[in-house]
Amino acid sequence: MLKIIADAGIPFLQGVLEPFGSIEYLPSSAITNDSVKDADAILIRTRTTCNSQLLENSKVKYIGTATIGFDHIDQAYCLGRGIAWTNAAGCNADSVCQYVINSLIFLENQHNSQLSGKTLGIVGLGNVGSRVKAAMELLGLKVLVNDPPRAMTEGNAAYVTLENLLAQSDIVSLHVPLNKDGQYKTHHLISKQELSKFKKGAILINTSRGEVVSNPELLEALKQEAISNTILDVWENEPYPNNELLNLSAISTPHIAGYSLDGKANATSILVQNLSRHFNIPLSDWRADLSQHQSPLITIEGKGKLPEQIAKEALTLTYDILSDDRPLRANPDFFEQLRFNYPLRRDIQAYTVQITNGSIEQAVMLEKLGFKKVIFD
Repeated sequence: MLKIIADAGIPFLQGVLEPFGSIEYLPSSAITNDSVKDADAILIRTRTTCNSQLLENSKVKYIGTATIGFDHIDQAYCLGRGIAWTNAAGCNADSVCQYVINSLIFLENQHNSQLSGKTLGIVGLGNVGSRVKAAMELLGLKVLVNDPPRAMTEGNAAYVTLENLLAQSDIVSLHVPLNKDGQYKTHHLISKQELSKFKKGAILINTSRGEVVSNPELLEALKQEAISNTILDVWENEPYPNNELLNLSAISTPHIAGYSLDGKANATSILVQNLSRHFNIPLSDWRADLSQHQSPLITIEGKGKLPEQIAKEALTLTYDILSDDRPLRANPDFFEQLRFNYPLRRDIQAYTVQITNGSIEQAVMLEKLGFKKVIFD
């Protein structure tokens, strides 16, 4: 039978794999070289670094991470020792998109400005970036995209250089993996040189990885008003963010943009499916069960409102961004606790919207944004 060590913080997992092996659940801090030495597989999250220190002289032949990112896995080391690994690509893309949209709507309301007509620059057009692009175009923004790997394979017509994107964008949103070297290195992709090229008054959003942005140089750019605002969910040196940067940022959260219940369920589903395919376990179609969580209902008055107004109102009712900002700002030292004890939050796709005195145009907008169902009262 398989021996599997699993991070105890992975939801929906307990009881699923037990018929097929010996499963031990440990907190991430207890997943060590000693605890994994006799394991065939380990199932982890981002806080477990898979390198020689963890894996040397162990029996581990498979790593599954319940995350989109995989920079915590030493790929070269694993390749050299025949250790297979998989990630949960795209699992929480809808959750991160929800975070970005609601952050920008919050700033729009706070500053009494208009998102419509502004230019959004997306760096990285993967699962998350694609969703953000589609949603923000529906809300009336012009979108520019920088993605060198895709431009290389698809041609440059749909893409712009990073320099041009920074110069033209009112908002820059980062959705890239963390690559520490190589042709498409993203470590400190945004540093002093790039920050100097931002359009005056621009906003930077980072929901990718903290190390994609040089935090000390970003802090200096904010102090000098080289950029107007930041929305930061990820930080260098997590779980110990720069407190000064945290306080200056318009929105500061503890790496939870992708932490919706739906995103977590997707991550565990993909984790189990990947493991099952690797070890020929009959769970390759398994899905985490969310049936006990009913579709939440939003009720909105539609009379006299444009579809864009209805959309923003409904979107903000799915997620209060300040509910994640306030606790971190009040207690930065609780970064990990806030992540581990994250409250239930549902994706946009889980919500039904009931419109009173509504129109077909309003319903169409909501359906395009991904709401589960729209009904008229």
